[in-house]
Amino acid sequence: MDRLTRLDRDGLVFEVTDSGPLDGEVVVLLHGFPATRASWRDVVPRLEAAGLRCLVPLQRGYSVRARPRGRRPYRATELVADVVALLDAAGAERAHVVGHDWGGLVAWKLAAEHPDRVASLTVLSTPHPTAMAAALPTSLQGLRSWYMAAFQLPWLPEALLRPRVGAVLRRMGLPADRAREYAAAMRASGALTGAIAWYRALWLPAGGGHPSLATGRVDVPTRYLWGRHDGALGRRAAELTARQVRGPYDFVVLDEGHWLPEVAPRVVADAVLASVRDAAAR
Repeated sequence: MDRLTRLDRDGLVFEVTDSGPLDGEVVVLLHGFPATRASWRDVVPRLEAAGLRCLVPLQRGYSVRARPRGRRPYRATELVADVVALLDAAGAERAHVVGHDWGGLVAWKLAAEHPDRVASLTVLSTPHPTAMAAALPTSLQGLRSWYMAAFQLPWLPEALLRPRVGAVLRRMGLPADRAREYAAAMRASGALTGAIAWYRALWLPAGGGHPSLATGRVDVPTRYLWGRHDGALGRRAAELTARQVRGPYDFVVLDEGHWLPEVAPRVVADAVLASVRDAAAR
């Protein structure tokens, strides 16, 4: 069995970090916006030490050779299919899936639509998409998510945000070194447009005529971590998420903000390991 350093799918090439014992249970870690694989830098070593094989892709729009033009290539069906293709390439029938921010949305949809491929689900910050949709008009979540509407505009969001990415991330509580690192990545040609394209595709039909945000209930064992000081994702959607999980469910509220992989890597790693242990015990 060889290490994966890239994933080829439909003419796109995704960068992948593959570490830990090759014969260990597989964990897939999905980053959010506007982060990179570096968001898991302090989490992965703890998982490797526990004997887990960690697959960390640089996702669509973020990998240099996986930045298709337009909105349609960034529909949720494509984002989920990328992860399924990653599992296939790794020879993994199932994986323990971990997602933060936008990676969390992909993780929710993967678990709902391909439960046979997900041994356990650990989501950080991001509520279930149906809970998020319900919270938008019934709480302050609509105000928190104003940027989702602003990102629908062409070119202007990139022009305004590109020189300010680092400052915005620092104001949101991301440590300065990671803010500089992510800002540098977003200055690369096409990177910020590829990242924002996830938002621009959000309301496009993702299958069956439903928008990307539409997601079914989840039956796989699920652990959801949410920070009470998260400025982007509020309590209402976090609490409504319980209604969307039919399998074993653990909701953990942390005294943190949005950037859980970066600021609380030990807590995140422990949660993933607990998910792995719980799945093995069932």
